Amino acid sequence: MMAALVGTAVLPARAEIKVGSPFPALAAAGLEPLSGGSLPDTTGKVVLVDFWASWCAPCKASFPMIAKLHQDLSGRGLIIAAVGIDEKPALAAAFVKKLAPPFLTLHDKQQKLVQQVVVPTMPTSYLIGRDGRVRFVHEGFHGEATDRELRRQIESLLAEKI
Repeated sequence: MMAALVGTAVLPARAEIKVGSPFPALAAAGLEPLSGGSLPDTTGKVVLVDFWASWCAPCKASFPMIAKLHQDLSGRGLIIAAVGIDEKPALAAAFVKKLAPPFLTLHDKQQKLVQQVVVPTMPTSYLIGRDGRVRFVHEGFHGEATDRELRRQIESLLAEKI
């Protein structure tokens, strides 16, 4: 019986984050800021967490759309946190320097958060409601279709009251 207890105690807490799941606290993930300052308090806020990598062409293509979302909706309470997963910090830093996004970019250099969330593909965005739960998941980037869908979903979440 003791062996069974020990065996279950060493398993890490890891489960795919889906719609309805609480999203892990960004502040506890050990993320390092690349641009856009430090992580603001996200309690009670609508948050878009976008996972990206420097080698991902769709990630690069999505950054101008995310910048426009930031420009249009951050004043109404949207927080955007783009999380790079490159193993080499220099690659993530060069990607951000080249694209110069106006929104917060972070580096998950230990890949702690990306593994905890079990991100399926690059890019993947998680849209989190004011209650801290994932409301929408966007796998990949599909240009105008992704932009329209995200805008509609963000607008609906911003209109919700706690």
